[in-house]
Amino acid sequence: MNIRTRVRTGTRLRTRLRQQGRTRGIRLAAAALAAGAALTAAAVPAAARAAASDDTPRYLEPAELPPHPSSPWYAGPVTAGQPDPLPMCVGEALPSIASHRSFWTDYDTNAEQVTVVERSTQRAKDFAALVRKDLDGCAKKLMRQDPDVTAEQKYYGRLNVEEGAHVYGVHTTTTWGASDIALFSVGRDGNTVTLVRWAQLGGFRDAQVDDFRTTTVTAVDKLY
Repeated sequence: MNIRTRVRTGTRLRTRLRQQGRTRGIRLAAAALAAGAALTAAAVPAAARAAASDDTPRYLEPAELPPHPSSPWYAGPVTAGQPDPLPMCVGEALPSIASHRSFWTDYDTNAEQVTVVERSTQRAKDFAALVRKDLDGCAKKLMRQDPDVTAEQKYYGRLNVEEGAHVYGVHTTTTWGASDIALFSVGRDGNTVTLVRWAQLGGFRDAQVDDFRTTTVTAVDKLY
């Protein structure tokens, strides 16, 4: 074989190898795409199932709070952890696993929802009972903590929603003339407990008890 023949043979060989390389690369790319498509097809139903089984409790929306006669309600984001400052009377009972959302109006009316997801139904029952105990003794505790505060409270009864909810009212006055009314409710659905607080200037006659009852039922219904 002369030099010219060897050159032509080498050229044909390199060309064949390049073609084989391109063919192999195309086949590998096609296989990768097919595998990716298969993974994507498998992942979509899994993601859909995950979204459908999301057990994150839902929170109240501003329009679901007792209506204010002169202002809309506004809401902050749902935030992990205890609210700051802690709500009066029940703040010390709130665990670090709580999450909360704050609400406010253009005037001196505000609200808050705190939700706790416990590890079991029994733990949720115990936690709800602890919050109710704190609310039962709220007025006495406030006056014991501050001699300038006079407090009285009312129990507005149980609401028949999920495992039940209870509504309380606490009115405080101070020696310097402040007068505030707050409504509290604590309700449970399975292993989840939610606390709702509404407050504004005024006394018991200014409390929107019926509207707050409706808000409480909505809050407990929305947990899951």
